[in-house]
Amino acid sequence: MQRLIKKPLRWLGAALLGGILAAVGFNVWIVQRSRDRITSDPGAVPRAPVALVLGTSRSLPSGRINAHWRMRMDAAAALWKAGRVTRLLVSGDNRRADYNEPRDMREGLMARGVPSGAILLDYAGLRTLLSVNRAREVFGFSACVIVSDDFHLPRALWLAERRGMQVSGFQGPGLSWGQSGKTRVREWLARVNAALEEWVWGPGEATLGWVRGLSGRGGDGRTPGTQATGAPGPTR
Repeated sequence: MQRLIKKPLRWLGAALLGGILAAVGFNVWIVQRSRDRITSDPGAVPRAPVALVLGTSRSLPSGRINAHWRMRMDAAAALWKAGRVTRLLVSGDNRRADYNEPRDMREGLMARGVPSGAILLDYAGLRTLLSVNRAREVFGFSACVIVSDDFHLPRALWLAERRGMQVSGFQGPGLSWGQSGKTRVREWLARVNAALEEWVWGPGEATLGWVRGLSGRGGDGRTPGTQATGAPGPTR
């Protein structure tokens, strides 16, 4: 009886160990492959028509400004001012009327000296995969600079390149472990999930992420099927 129990346990243990090793190996690989295409020096960024600025919440539950948000806004503004891109596509979550990441990013960029005419807004960038897909399929960009945290960029670049985009990554100053430790751990898991979605079971949702706002318009503030523009969506 004990032999019958031990054998399945060995197989389970081996499978668990294999899964852990695969997850660690993929995380190491995805970081190493993108190392030479991520920089914090605006002058070293290849010129591109647009920078895709990936969204995050402006404020923490405590009411303080999110350090990740502030870093991304500082980085995006510095990149535009350096003349490496002519437009900034801010892509984030606006599923609720009281939560609007693209609007907050536009305000943050304008406060840093970027004119509103240089900012495009995508209101349906609910996750990294959707932001990348929509930059290409909805807004028509096949090349861009992606702006985000240092640990987030390897996954974003990998997803974009798998969709045939020419991309590089730009990061602001890295945050300390105390400021970003939990987010860095979650990113390790997010990379594994991305690999499973890409190679095993698929993303499980519409790849362009259409959502309906309170006005019944599309997720980027326009009626689905019309041409994407830099005009802001409805107040929601």
